[in-house]
Amino acid sequence: MELISQRMRRLSPELDPLRLGTGWTKEDLGKPQILIESTFGDSHPGSVHLDRLAEAARQGAAEAGGHGARYFCTDMCDGESQGTDGINFSLVSREMIANMIEIHGSATPFDGGVFIASCDKGMPGSLMGMCRLNTPGVVVPGGVMRAGPELLTLEQLGMYSAQYQRGEIDEEKLCWAQENACPGCGACSFIGTASSMQIMAEALGLALPGSALLPADSPVLLAYARRAGQRAVELAKSGLRPSDIVTLDSFENAILVHAAISGSTNCLLHLPAIAHELGLRIDGDTFDRLHRGAHYLLNLRPAGKWPAEFFCYAGGVPAVMEALRPHLHLDAMTVTGKTLGENLDGLRADGYYARCRDWLEAANQKYGLRLKKEDIIRPYDEPLGTNGSIAVLRGNLAPLGAVIKHTACPREMFSALLRARPFDSEEEAIDAILHHRVQPGDAVFIRYEGPQGSGMPEMFYTSEAISSDKDLGRAIALITDGRFSGASTGPVIGHCSPEAQAGGPIALVEEGDLIRLDVGQRILAIVGIHGEMKTPEEIGRILAERKARWRPRPRKYKNGALRLFSEHAASPMEGAYLKFED
Repeated sequence: MELISQRMRRLSPELDPLRLGTGWTKEDLGKPQILIESTFGDSHPGSVHLDRLAEAARQGAAEAGGHGARYFCTDMCDGESQGTDGINFSLVSREMIANMIEIHGSATPFDGGVFIASCDKGMPGSLMGMCRLNTPGVVVPGGVMRAGPELLTLEQLGMYSAQYQRGEIDEEKLCWAQENACPGCGACSFIGTASSMQIMAEALGLALPGSALLPADSPVLLAYARRAGQRAVELAKSGLRPSDIVTLDSFENAILVHAAISGSTNCLLHLPAIAHELGLRIDGDTFDRLHRGAHYLLNLRPAGKWPAEFFCYAGGVPAVMEALRPHLHLDAMTVTGKTLGENLDGLRADGYYARCRDWLEAANQKYGLRLKKEDIIRPYDEPLGTNGSIAVLRGNLAPLGAVIKHTACPREMFSALLRARPFDSEEEAIDAILHHRVQPGDAVFIRYEGPQGSGMPEMFYTSEAISSDKDLGRAIALITDGRFSGASTGPVIGHCSPEAQAGGPIALVEEGDLIRLDVGQRILAIVGIHGEMKTPEEIGRILAERKARWRPRPRKYKNGALRLFSEHAASPMEGAYLKFED
């Protein structure tokens, strides 16, 4: 089998001299050529170290007889952009990363690839780009940040900020939290979107077993990156592509793992978008079906107790999958060239779990703890919960669905009748919450924040202001066509579809309308008008009258990336990928 890189050399006489001028040797030109794509940059802690992993992957490729070429497309940091219009660029950045990987890998085709990322949009963007290219390759999850003093982690900053604004803590305490929450490189140390998507990469079979969510400064992670470079050369020679590995069974495995870890709601955007690149379809209903009855096992923040640094000490993704083993598709293929079941058997035989126990003992000594594996990843028969971690709600308010992470929601809010308080921007809503113009029993709406409205930013500060308020945290709901951080907790419902900009019912809600929320029955519906209960038929007529008067808002962005995204983004329940009509 002739490698595509060698065919390109015959077609383009300029290719060899240009690569020689880049530093390749004559011998390198004839080797399997490996695209080493990462989101390295000085943009944030999750990307600043990825050049070291890229270099390790390049060394691994050379050891296996290949030659690696490093390409970079730096991602942005949602945390640095929170509370500003910069967060509007977050979801579209996923599309741009995927686009640049497509460009890098298509303009000069490579025989294989290594795709390295850590964070919220870098990891799903890399997975989308890898699957779109369909080049044989391996994902290297970029690892997790270690916890700070007192096991401080970044998602607690929203709580500290809200407490400071309410006068509950002084500036010195807030500054202490700010100065100690990020002690080093890696994804933030909680099961937010970054950590969830690193885990999803391995659960899909596209990363080497045991590689997800290792400490970012660990020599073990460098060894995995080196092995990924070696494996990319082997895959290039065998021709095993992502489309040969990832099937609907792979996505079902990943979603069951997502339920077990109480993964970020943003995975409901990213996994459907990745599936779309492979010509597969999953949606919110797929998540809801698989989460029903699924066992939630992971006792890590934000829903649990411990930092995400502890995940690998308890055995990582393989340990979660061992707990779920009877429920998984064990014959699913992976990048090792072996099935999931074969990988799990091999890890057990190779002493993987003994190494994890050694890591846990070292962490116990460092932090003065006495944790056992079962304190972090619960046995299947002793779960933290038995109905997964998310639910997809429907009703006349969200005909296409809305998402709630019920493991992070107070039980008091699982069934409630609420008064609508609609706001057309997050700024208006958070001001009303912080200044006590929102009362228990209210349903706070933030709308026109979906993909077509403003790019679908996170509502993290608003959710933290609610969940950290002793009066409101268990007595109101936040409903939006935007989305939430993977760190968000509280009674928060996102992805409400169709979105307001598209004329969805969320745009038609008025002050004092009555909203029924029932997580168990999966209901989110308008059941009353201006404080008075109505029949479903009456509600339907009133909403139709309001829709006849409704007019879409002028586009917020007139040009650039967000104009493109707002014009072509699919529904959040489909993955909000760029959708083009034939």
